[in-house]
Amino acid sequence: MGRNTRKRRSSMATKAVAASAALALGGGGLIWANFYASAGESKNSSQNQVKAAAGQVATISCPDVGQKLTNVPGGARQGVDRELANLDKQITEAYARLASTRQAQAGDPGFVQNAILGPLKDKRAATIDRIRINIQRVGGQAQNLGSLATCTPQVAQTNAGGQNGGQQNGGQQNNNGGQQNNNGGQQNNNGGQQNNGGQQNGGQQGNNGGQQGNGGQGGNGPVAADFVDITQVQPNAQLGVGPNGLAANGRGGSTGTFTTNCGTNGNDNHNTDNVIVAPGVTNGAHHLHDYVGNQNNDAFASDQELANAQTTCQNQGDKSSYFWPVLRLQDGTQDFDQNNDGGGKEGNVGRILQPAQAQLKFVGNKRGPVVAMPTALRIITGDAKSFVNGLGNANVNWSCTGFENKVQLKDKYPICPQGSQVVRTSNFQSCWDGQNIDSANHRTHVAFVQGDGTCANGFKAIPQLQVRLVYNVPAPKIQNGQVVNPYAVDTFPEQLHKPITDHNDFINFFSTNLMNKMVNCINTGKKCQ
Repeated sequence: MGRNTRKRRSSMATKAVAASAALALGGGGLIWANFYASAGESKNSSQNQVKAAAGQVATISCPDVGQKLTNVPGGARQGVDRELANLDKQITEAYARLASTRQAQAGDPGFVQNAILGPLKDKRAATIDRIRINIQRVGGQAQNLGSLATCTPQVAQTNAGGQNGGQQNGGQQNNNGGQQNNNGGQQNNNGGQQNNGGQQNGGQQGNNGGQQGNGGQGGNGPVAADFVDITQVQPNAQLGVGPNGLAANGRGGSTGTFTTNCGTNGNDNHNTDNVIVAPGVTNGAHHLHDYVGNQNNDAFASDQELANAQTTCQNQGDKSSYFWPVLRLQDGTQDFDQNNDGGGKEGNVGRILQPAQAQLKFVGNKRGPVVAMPTALRIITGDAKSFVNGLGNANVNWSCTGFENKVQLKDKYPICPQGSQVVRTSNFQSCWDGQNIDSANHRTHVAFVQGDGTCANGFKAIPQLQVRLVYNVPAPKIQNGQVVNPYAVDTFPEQLHKPITDHNDFINFFSTNLMNKMVNCINTGKKCQ
């Protein structure tokens, strides 16, 4: 392999305690507000609003170029993936500059545009042009991507009572399903969504541990409005219902299950790569992943290396790779990556929490049999950038043990009652195009079932992976509008550790025999492992 980035935490790292500045948490009474004036405001009032908010830009929202690339020739994939990783790096660097120049922003209303967003646009335009050249060089047709170079600011404004309203509404938003969330995501692109915004930033210093009142130990979230007491949320969940509103394996069709036990990453196999999205790029994820199953997964792993790897799965015929962003407790404790890229240097701080349980189960299709997954099939579910992308690809379920059949949260972290554990659940796409193990945007070769349980467009039903992660997490407390000892999922820094950004990844390396056994178990209604 090109390199091995697996790291093991030292006992000293997990016990080190940050300075007392870590106690300055939260962001005090801020909610998201639209950066631009409403239609009813005058030109002058719009200008005044921008000037007043210039020092309060909370994050940067950039169009996701990768999601627009639905047809990239194979010969251009490697070059395109590297340039897409460059776009992510540029946003990360721009966000770091945003977070470290609060004083300059407060003194100059044009600072963000002139010193951060303008140069970022120029860099993105050059990178996007290289993407176009890569595609055209091998005879492909490049889409018109030039308009995607411009990034916009999301700003925060003081608003009394924003926290309580955001928490309560966020917790109950899920009652009405994905449509309301999707609308919220569109607002969020414009910086307008109140529920997810919470109390972030507010023009104060905060990056790489700068903890002066803008949320979380790392200075970029989470905030009080990102949490909700799950006992105060109205029931909204339906047993066994996934993000598409349909039971994964209903009374008809293929009702069996196949469970694989691959552990909880007790050997601390971590890295900040993503071989699916950014192959060959170190720190392509800008956040840390837990890995179970396949032990050779890093940015430089080839399919052959993955196929020949060791596995933590009890059944050695399963060398699949299962990986997700780590969950951290921001209690002032440092971990091994406190000073590393993708870790503390990019706002992902605190003690890494190992799951108490990691349940990996494959289920069937409501309407009919499933077919075998192809070797090396890649599936990403959820969207690591959904806070600024909107919720089109979001697929998040947060809950607590004892509440999973009652409450599933999308845009809030649950505060669980005593004796209850935090639960993250991901139900993967279960329709495959029958040809490709991946696609240019890592989305279009797989899909969720339609409302009637069938696969559209000639896609084939495959076993649906369901990942359930359970954690022992000390319950955060909300004090004076701030969150004390929060927990948060690792994110790209500009995503502000929002719960909606949770996601999960899978690469299939089941042996042919074991995959056939899985399919047979599911199609004949058996429960196997």
